[in-house]
Amino acid sequence: MLKQYQFLHPISELKKIALIIGGIFFSISAFCQDPELSQFYAAPLYTNPAMTGAAKNIRLGISARNQYTGLANNYRTAVAGFDAYIPKVKSGIGMISSYDVAGDGFLTTSSFSAIYSFNTQLNRDWAFNAAIQGGLVQKRFDFSKFIFEDMIDPVRGPVLPTKEIVPQENTSFMNFGAGVLFFNKNIYTGLAVHNLTEPNQSFYYKNADSSSLRLPRRYTLHAGINIPLNNAKYEEDQISLSPNILFMQQRNFFQMNAGFYVKQKALTLGAWFRQTSKNADAFIVMAGMRFSAFKIGYSYDAVISKAATVAVGSHELSLVIELKPSYNNRRFGKAIKCPQL
Repeated sequence: MLKQYQFLHPISELKKIALIIGGIFFSISAFCQDPELSQFYAAPLYTNPAMTGAAKNIRLGISARNQYTGLANNYRTAVAGFDAYIPKVKSGIGMISSYDVAGDGFLTTSSFSAIYSFNTQLNRDWAFNAAIQGGLVQKRFDFSKFIFEDMIDPVRGPVLPTKEIVPQENTSFMNFGAGVLFFNKNIYTGLAVHNLTEPNQSFYYKNADSSSLRLPRRYTLHAGINIPLNNAKYEEDQISLSPNILFMQQRNFFQMNAGFYVKQKALTLGAWFRQTSKNADAFIVMAGMRFSAFKIGYSYDAVISKAATVAVGSHELSLVIELKPSYNNRRFGKAIKCPQL
């Protein structure tokens, strides 16, 4: 039996539905932003393509994020990346893919890209990486989940066929990025630019040239320092404090993460404060374990904005597998040590 729909003010209700649909399309075309990760150094290629090959190891990382768990139609993101260093050409190569689901599957975004980075030793202490990134993005919008006003029967509900012109459910486009990274034994700083060409992501107006239809550039500036707290002979016995900061801006929106890692043997603990354009957004805590060939981390974002009662918080899990090469990587320049899980 179909649910009975009784509208006290049918015209008013239809206007609300139209406004909701219009708002969704407007948010997709004009204000769509890239997914974020709290453990930004557990997914280094996602943060900055110039991280490719910087560890001088073979590295595979996977991150999964469940954002705003208090919402029924929250955001879910998965990111996987692989990179390796090629000493003969002083270069790093990498691949990264991501999958993002928003709004109970209304909008899904998949991407895959390849990265090339050139690594050079500037002097005895400092190294420099520069990288380019290119790939394909596909967005899918499930229009079958929409209810248009001409589908609604006052008694039986949304059972009528619609006369709305529904666009194609898939749209694909090429996307590019670039980044640079400066680092020495204990200090690092980098700058990345994603969505370089600001590609058109519209489902309706693929040939239109309007800034409201384009995926805005995302700028990421990050830096940090590694401070040894003891004089351990071996690296695995060293206790260290690693303050770091990350700033991102995409069109008129920005966020800043400021915090630190504390590492002791196999254990890593971290805490960050995230500030967004208009308010203090979240306090993030992280715990991780390091083993010989892999690292695992878990973080929780405790929302501290006014949305806390509804959004609740976010969970994120990361796994990094890192294999040391057979060659002595000291011969081929410094490996970055600071931004690691």
